[in-house]
Amino acid sequence: MELLAGGKVIRTYKVALGRGDLAPKEREGDGRTPEGHYIIDSRNGASHYHKALHVSYPNAEDRARAAKLGASPGGAIMIHGLPNGMGWLGAAHRLYDWTLGCIAVTDEEIDEIWNLVPVGTPVEIRP
Repeated sequence: MELLAGGKVIRTYKVALGRGDLAPKEREGDGRTPEGHYIIDSRNGASHYHKALHVSYPNAEDRARAAKLGASPGGAIMIHGLPNGMGWLGAAHRLYDWTLGCIAVTDEEIDEIWNLVPVGTPVEIRP
């Protein structure tokens, strides 16, 4: 994951993603991380995952894709730290993709991201 300011990369993070395969997210519960353009639309400092930044998924395209399947697109997509009490895992959490569609970083990294990324920040998720 890259954080940009003024068109320049200011930080880079290795992440864990959803455990679904490498296809675009289709519906709630598929375990995939969505792809597309979103914004950070809220912050949760009391998350079950240290801290969390909510991504504005689903957008209109995501809702249309899920509707064609007769499914809900879901919506609890976050950039977050590790589960509370598991911060000791640190970078080892990246050994496999374990989230249910979110983007996970270490607790120290989400603390840094939290301080750099306000609500309204654009997010582009791409393969």
